[in-house]
Amino acid sequence: MKKIFGYLKPYIGRMTFGFIIKFIGTIMDLCLPWILAYIIDYIIPTKNINLIFIWGGLMIVCSILGVTLNITANRMAAKVSRNATENIRHDLFEKISYLSSSQVDNFGVPSLISRMTTDTYNVHNMLGMMQRIGIRAPILLIGGIFVTSTLDIYLTLVLVAVLPLIALMVYFITKKSIPLYKEQQISVDKLIRKVRENIVGIRVIKALSKSEYEKEHFREINLEVVKKEKRAGMTTAIINPSMSLLLNLGLVCIILVGAYRVNLGLTEVGKIIAFLTYFTIILNAMLAVTRIFIAFSKASASANRISEVLDTPEDLTKENIDSIKSDYHIEFNNVSFSYNDVENNLTDINFKLKRGESLGIIGSTGSGKTTIINLLMRFYDVNTGEILINGQNIKSIDKSVLSKKFGIVFQNDTIFEDTIFENITLGRKIDIEQVKNASLYAQASTFIENIEDEYNARLDIRGANLSGGQKQRILIARALAGKPEILILDDSSSALDYKTDAMLRKEISNNFTDTTTIIVAQRVSSVMSLDHILVLEDGEIIGYGNHDELINSCDVYKEISQSQMGGE
Repeated sequence: MKKIFGYLKPYIGRMTFGFIIKFIGTIMDLCLPWILAYIIDYIIPTKNINLIFIWGGLMIVCSILGVTLNITANRMAAKVSRNATENIRHDLFEKISYLSSSQVDNFGVPSLISRMTTDTYNVHNMLGMMQRIGIRAPILLIGGIFVTSTLDIYLTLVLVAVLPLIALMVYFITKKSIPLYKEQQISVDKLIRKVRENIVGIRVIKALSKSEYEKEHFREINLEVVKKEKRAGMTTAIINPSMSLLLNLGLVCIILVGAYRVNLGLTEVGKIIAFLTYFTIILNAMLAVTRIFIAFSKASASANRISEVLDTPEDLTKENIDSIKSDYHIEFNNVSFSYNDVENNLTDINFKLKRGESLGIIGSTGSGKTTIINLLMRFYDVNTGEILINGQNIKSIDKSVLSKKFGIVFQNDTIFEDTIFENITLGRKIDIEQVKNASLYAQASTFIENIEDEYNARLDIRGANLSGGQKQRILIARALAGKPEILILDDSSSALDYKTDAMLRKEISNNFTDTTTIIVAQRVSSVMSLDHILVLEDGEIIGYGNHDELINSCDVYKEISQSQMGGE
């Protein structure tokens, strides 16, 4: 919680002013029963109607001031909690954006979504409640006890005797509830993961008639969430009834003692009425305090989860490694890598490309093709070996500089819910002429210019209003628009027909002669004209050369070529 409370520092002045307003408003509320007792015991016996009106008017003024000041303070508190939570969400989003791929894998995307939404909401709730009720309730509690002690010290002692029992109960229940709420949030992460999977894969689920199966699976996860919520809720639900029981027992004792003292002439009726009113105020204050503790329990668990992300150290930092003089643009030297640090996904990968050369990477599913791209772009760091660009180890290149070298189309890339123009520029300083040229090279201009609004046409989320081939061509245009130093196409032409694919490769070859190109593909026709072809199997290189060389030297490549292209 310390990190979360740090977000309140810029608002200390406003919170202090709000505290003063809330304090005055609460004091006005506390004055009302005392004034009422004074009127009953001292003003009414005088039968002076003018004094009754004066003191009655004072009660009205206190009521109006109390309501006005409390509303003003509550609005200020809401603004502070809103702004602080906005800053928390911003910093959390920024931190998530800069997490490495391995860190995202460790947290899990659903968990990060849950921390950005549910956890920040719990914190927002707590920050607002702490300022509204967290100030008012203690003032009512302490002030009520103080005022009652001036009315009748013996009745006050009866009330005070109950409070330690309540405090102990709240402490132990809160201590037990925090880990329960943390478990509940972990279950919510699983629920979000399941919902996310089903929404993304809804077409597959419907196509295979697996809706009932997925509903049953969702029901199991949902029941787990309900079970965790029930445990946490039942634990905290003990507080309110127990408090009511203890305070009502105290109230009974106060009535009995008060009646006894009135009969003996040791106190007045007005004081007893005021005391009962203060007792109700104290009861409500104690109930409010328990609500704060419940909110604090939820927020504490959520704050810990948020802090875990915010405190995560940057793991792909820039390292001071001397560069070397090299004739090659890209070099992989004895690179090995494992996602789980148990079994290698790549083993001893070696290849070198000069500027402007092209490399095709081909192999079976899971052979490590995309992993090479992930390492080249430094989404992950190699376990052994080194990757150089222009003789400089990529670990020594600033991440923002490194990313600008690439134009890439990922295997499962994303179309955003925006215009075609914005999807291609993606916030970069790229004008419409560059966009049109990139679309022409990517074979996308033909269909873009035939739709209404052309480049200003809006696309649905994930490009739902485009065909697979149209999406891929827009994604390729995005990669080409920035005139990258290194162009990477990771299985980006799978939805293109052979003619369009051939025209695309021809345009890239003619217009990006200084760009080093890496194409990951399943089709031999997509890589056969490239300068170099790397054949992978189980994370190891089993063939390297051009098409003709591999036909003669690599049986696996030859088999793939013959199966796809016949005897050609």
